[in-house]
Amino acid sequence: MPSNARASHLTRRGLLAAGGALGLGAALVACGGKDAKDSAPAGEKSGPWKFTDDRGKAVELKSVPKNIVAFIGTAAALHDYGIEVKGVFGPTTVKDPKTGKETADIQAGDLDVTKVKNIGNVWGQFNIEEYLKLEPELLVSAMWDKDVLWYLPPQSHDKILKLAPSVALWAANTTMPKALERHAQLAESLGADLKDKKTVEAKARFEKAAARLRAAAKARPEIRVMIGSASAELFYVSLAKMSADTLYFEELGVKFVKPKVNAQGYFEELSWENLDTYPADIIMMDNRSQAIQPADLKSKPTWAQLPAVKAGQVVPRFTEPVYSYDKCAPLLENLAEAIENAKKVA
Repeated sequence: MPSNARASHLTRRGLLAAGGALGLGAALVACGGKDAKDSAPAGEKSGPWKFTDDRGKAVELKSVPKNIVAFIGTAAALHDYGIEVKGVFGPTTVKDPKTGKETADIQAGDLDVTKVKNIGNVWGQFNIEEYLKLEPELLVSAMWDKDVLWYLPPQSHDKILKLAPSVALWAANTTMPKALERHAQLAESLGADLKDKKTVEAKARFEKAAARLRAAAKARPEIRVMIGSASAELFYVSLAKMSADTLYFEELGVKFVKPKVNAQGYFEELSWENLDTYPADIIMMDNRSQAIQPADLKSKPTWAQLPAVKAGQVVPRFTEPVYSYDKCAPLLENLAEAIENAKKVA
């Protein structure tokens, strides 16, 4: 969803669309393969490497890339499979309002942000000079729009892509299990062992959580969930089918509010005066650092009057999930619990 501050929440895809056609690095060779079966075997640390990404682009290198730079959420997912990166971009650190110290952003997952080079912490920042110092062999990011790598500044998008081979994995136009599968396939091609006990247990937990959410949604079909994100001026209500996470929740049976979306098709902007447009029993609120959090909405009278707020039925939404089984399983568990315990208030 949005990036830099709240203005980007409104125009993210419009901005990214300006990135234009991709420029491919000399080391990237386009091939005909369409699936990840052509990826290097798990655990292979040397020799030729090949991976076909979600653009349908095949990247071939003489050896498995070690100098990897990735969008922070993608880096966090790779970390969960034991694959480390040298550099990151995107919301990596945030200043603690109480201490004034920089701490890891929620999108960093379990990644130790002190051990990676941050080349762009906010929207529009990507330090190309620092990027080149890392001698990048591979650039990896999410993709919300076709052929546009997430969090690369539109004005330098093509230039950056010419500097090193790149891999893009869908965060939209897909569903959570597929996004998880693709991230796992990329990690495996880079040397991860998908039969590792931690990974196997995390996947089993995810599958169990999915069954629980399906059961909760089936048992409580009357519960309506609204996907929200707050800025000082506007409240954004998202359409579930446009993101991999909420599309999957919907496929599992969760009933979501369906807003009248704008021309981009992803969300509807509501003034704070019209916050009660859509009745909802549960509100899932964008928990990223650039969004205003529920605890800070006390100055908005219309917020406090919403039935879900009065009932304490507001839960966080990881709008940009870290696509590892370890990080996604709790998202399903938490929503299942919220639906199981929810009162019908709207």
